[in-house]
Amino acid sequence: MIYPSSSSRLPSPFNFNLYLFLSTHHFTMYNHRARAKFLLSLLSISAFAFLLLTTVKPLKKSPKNTEIPQLHLHKHVQIAHSHCEGTLYPELCVSTLSTFPDLASKTVPEVIAATVNHTVGEVKLSASNCSGIRRKLKNLNTLEGRAINDCLELHDCTIAQLQSTISDLSPKKSPAKHYHDLQTLLSGSMTNLYTCLDGFAYSKEHIRSSIEGPLRNISHHVSNSLAMLKKIPGVQSSKSEIFPEYGSTKDGFPAWLSGKDRRLLQASASQIHYNLTVAKDGSGDFTTIGEAIAAAPNSSTTRFVIHIKAGAYFEYLDIARSKTMLMLVGDGLENTYIKGNRSVGGGWTTFQSGTVAVVANNFIAKGISFENYAGPSNHQAVALRSGADLSVFYLCRFIGYQDTLYVHSLRQFYRECDVYGTIDFIFGNAAVVLQNCNLYARRPNANQKNVFTAQGRDDPNENTGISIQNCKVAAAADLIPVLSSFKSYLGRPWKEYSRTVYMQSNIGNLIDPAGWLEWDGDFALSTLYYGEYKNRGPGSNTSGRVTWPGYRVINSSSVASQFTVGAFIQGDEWLPATGIPYYSNLTIV
Repeated sequence: MIYPSSSSRLPSPFNFNLYLFLSTHHFTMYNHRARAKFLLSLLSISAFAFLLLTTVKPLKKSPKNTEIPQLHLHKHVQIAHSHCEGTLYPELCVSTLSTFPDLASKTVPEVIAATVNHTVGEVKLSASNCSGIRRKLKNLNTLEGRAINDCLELHDCTIAQLQSTISDLSPKKSPAKHYHDLQTLLSGSMTNLYTCLDGFAYSKEHIRSSIEGPLRNISHHVSNSLAMLKKIPGVQSSKSEIFPEYGSTKDGFPAWLSGKDRRLLQASASQIHYNLTVAKDGSGDFTTIGEAIAAAPNSSTTRFVIHIKAGAYFEYLDIARSKTMLMLVGDGLENTYIKGNRSVGGGWTTFQSGTVAVVANNFIAKGISFENYAGPSNHQAVALRSGADLSVFYLCRFIGYQDTLYVHSLRQFYRECDVYGTIDFIFGNAAVVLQNCNLYARRPNANQKNVFTAQGRDDPNENTGISIQNCKVAAAADLIPVLSSFKSYLGRPWKEYSRTVYMQSNIGNLIDPAGWLEWDGDFALSTLYYGEYKNRGPGSNTSGRVTWPGYRVINSSSVASQFTVGAFIQGDEWLPATGIPYYSNLTIV
């Protein structure tokens, strides 16, 4: 994906009316018939305009009066230009803003809110388009049908996130104070759109094209809204800044965790009061985890805790947005397992392949192993997919091969967890920090390479990325005997603005001296952000690393600090309440 620069040519006020007509009729000309209809309509309008100009006598007005509407229009467009400066899609931005009445009287948050509201309407139209494709096309294969279902779910999630964005932009909410929340919501919305499109990677071209047109247009609106956030009065940001330092610690935990949640996470399993218990032997309230989650309250504002007793649970869990403030506590990662084997090789989309999927905000899991045992030959097979904002995983294990841990979107934190996989086994577009975790590369298939991360940032204004701090990067037991037969890399760029940083971590000798791997030729090598800061271990030597424009050895603590829990995911504002131990900055304790 190539983005035009912010200096792309904007429409002049003199050809604005025709430009506005062209820009605000959002349709894609996929065939000659559609193009012909468009040209015929344009010719008809032009002929009608010519007829008016040549046959209608102009009213007698003073020159001064005739200039007033034109001057007003010119000023209106100038204001739109001003708001759109710095966006990646300025022509779309100007054409959209110029349709808003009383633009001169609107504040920056009101302009962004109006843009987002306009985008909500387009998301609804795109969802209708997806439903129409499913209804009209009878020859969809299983994977295409499932991809359509993904899109409908993702569109619904996008609408909810955009509506939350509008709410946070209201004067009552003090938009500047919600800057990080706004960035997160808009970044998540854009991720949803591209995830929808990713599901059609192997579909028929005409189906993908019919989905892609509206999605690209919507994503450009979201991108423009993200860029305009920096203009909100009171927002502290600069071009060199990734994230400002934010918040403070409390009792060694980020502030968004309540005191009760802190105690829950610090307590042993026998000390916790559970709302429900799941046990395979019938000694609890339910024998399946799915039943217990269904029984949990919707839209809860207080923590609801479900105990999952030891055992292997062969279930697929989809924890919906309505199940807020849910906490799952197992009997330890060696004792409580949730297992599944869905995979792309088995006919599922990557998005649907997860053994567990969670999009409920403020979700916590402790002492559980999440596994996808589809094997190394079944391509993408997710153990856990998280699109839950302010979610926490503590003392958990994620076991799989390709695409084990899908950190899909929003803000996430992983502490003292184990992650096992082969290809791209930590991937997605969340703003995520993994701290004090063990990352293990397994033995892949012959002729395969191990890649620890594949970060999916689509836009330079998104606040997303993968930060790996004080973690162990090593070979799993099955890889050690054949270590010399397989190359392993720290990451590769899944999307154009991929961003991953390893800090203060112990990097084993399995990592190739180059450190990082290309995705496809020179794709994203200039636009990615890959960094290493004060790592240790035999694989941490950076002298033989890649020389891509986007790669850097970070020597500044102030730069590295921008990828810490406190700054990158605003952890000091929400982690303390969970009770999970963490450190907010570069001081490892």
